[in-house]
Amino acid sequence: MDIERTEQENRQYRRELFIKLLLMLRAGALQHLGQLTNPITGERKVNMELARETIDMLDLLREKTMGNLSDAESEMLNNLIAELQVSYVEVSTKGADEN
Repeated sequence: MDIERTEQENRQYRRELFIKLLLMLRAGALQHLGQLTNPITGERKVNMELARETIDMLDLLREKTMGNLSDAESEMLNNLIAELQVSYVEVSTKGADEN
């Protein structure tokens, strides 16, 4: 970490890191839901267990950070969780329809 950053720059940097963390977890969940291609294998595979676990991690993150996030950060986290929950249900339903 660069110790020459001002306090304001450090807060902005940390906000950006938090957003990147959320987007990284979102991408992982979408990959497990088969909605994104695995960048290593080039394949799309569904793994509902890992998708659910990632959504649960985001929910836990929301619980543990409650009251410590800006309104924008909280809104983004809530929206990500809602988006992934809807996608999870859609993939679950599609899988059940195919059986």
